[in-house]
Amino acid sequence: MEYTISQVAEKFNLTISQIRYYDKEGLLPDIKRVSGIRKFTDADIEVIFIIECLKKSGLQLKEIKQFIEWTKEGDKTIPLRLDFFINQEKKILNEINKLDKALSLVRYKIYYYTKAKELGTTSLIENNKKTYIPKNIQKLYDNAHK
Repeated sequence: MEYTISQVAEKFNLTISQIRYYDKEGLLPDIKRVSGIRKFTDADIEVIFIIECLKKSGLQLKEIKQFIEWTKEGDKTIPLRLDFFINQEKKILNEINKLDKALSLVRYKIYYYTKAKELGTTSLIENNKKTYIPKNIQKLYDNAHK
């Protein structure tokens, strides 16, 4: 199946100019053109999916371009591509850990301020944490601070 640039932009919530930029930067090296109009295949859609996923994981376009160049070089770059994804996995897991800690603190504070609103003060909670902070909520606090 073939897609227009407008269809691709809509599918990925991108602007047409972003897709043109990806093409200009060499991230979409296999785009077919018919009378100068880009025609995208399912394989091109998969490349854009990978680009967008890698961008969301924190990679810069130059790093993504390097990966795409390796794919064009064939099987001899499989070890490079594997290392690329192993390293990215480590970075993503580190970010997930940071976000998990942040989420734990936010959840702890939601409980804390819900209870403080109910009691009309934070001082009762501060002075009697064992009474007012259940173990599961304390675990959130502990997770955020480790």
